[in-house]
Amino acid sequence: MSSRVRAPEVVFDPAGSRYHTFRIPSIAVRGETLFAFCEGRLNSSADAGEIEVVLRRSDDGGRTWLPLQVVSAAAGKTCGNPVPLIDPASGDLVLVTVRNGADAVEISVARGTDPENGRRVFVQRSSDDGETWTAVEEITAQVKPDDWGWYATGPCHGITLTQGPYAGRLVVPANHSFVPADFDGLDAAGAMRLNGGHCIYSDDGGRSWQRGFVDRNDGGEINANETTVVELADGRLYFNTRNHRGTGPARAHAYSSDGGATLDAPYAGIPEITAPGIQGSVLRVGDRLQLSTPVHPEIRRELTVFVSTDDGLSWKPGLVVHPGMAGYSDLVPLPGGQVGLFYEAGETSSFATLSYVSFDPSQF
Repeated sequence: MSSRVRAPEVVFDPAGSRYHTFRIPSIAVRGETLFAFCEGRLNSSADAGEIEVVLRRSDDGGRTWLPLQVVSAAAGKTCGNPVPLIDPASGDLVLVTVRNGADAVEISVARGTDPENGRRVFVQRSSDDGETWTAVEEITAQVKPDDWGWYATGPCHGITLTQGPYAGRLVVPANHSFVPADFDGLDAAGAMRLNGGHCIYSDDGGRSWQRGFVDRNDGGEINANETTVVELADGRLYFNTRNHRGTGPARAHAYSSDGGATLDAPYAGIPEITAPGIQGSVLRVGDRLQLSTPVHPEIRRELTVFVSTDDGLSWKPGLVVHPGMAGYSDLVPLPGGQVGLFYEAGETSSFATLSYVSFDPSQF
């Protein structure tokens, strides 16, 4: 652990809990209060199975954490990919999640599983700083066309736009898979390469939603998957995505000048970032962007924060937060210019526990 990083606090540890594994961190902040969401996987570490969306809150900037809360759960369902946002008009916390049948694995969902077990999208909100939550409201019909199979929000925080004609818009980065007519003729590798990137957004505080850009990338180089987004100082949006099973660099990026409705150009690879094929998180701090991702090209380890001083056009490594096994992560801005990082890590597993650290980004 670098001396520039405060000692980590373990936020979610399956030991002694009723959960087998905690995975897929996502974090939001309001004032001094942090909202750390993740998936509580009940019976195994697998992506399939009965999974709940859980939350722990910190009212002191991450030094101590309140007990675990279950925010979204349903018997026989996988509930996951939490994406929190803040509605600036009401002050409510808004949470977007997905669900599917617990026995439905990604390849079957990508084929176009029946509506009951297929991937569906939900939203809920809290008006009391996360103490209580509304029941989930389904928004699948607003954001997912009939010819999409797999569907994933984030996984990481969403953003609320702060400037220009789209100020107040809530934006959730996402990805999906197409279901072509000849799907059954594809092998597994071909089927898993049907990913595309998109976003969804709301102009009424998360009460109704619509699709923004859709980027399919039919070629073999870029296969946009798990995605993160940030608002640049000039009002453009910068999307940074995992390149899942593409032949190009491990990460790719794209820009939008109209609040996420369209992309200025398709996703393109980022040659200077190495990664093992994994989710990442991007955040703007002043005039710099930061990106968190493991950097080992083959296995999930060496969780590193990269820095860009040119709005994401180029990147350089800035800080190794966790040199050992590490997985998914999410960056969060803190009062006073500090940055927090909520991440998966362990000694022999990249997701043994979920921990939180903070650091001063001006030091690198």
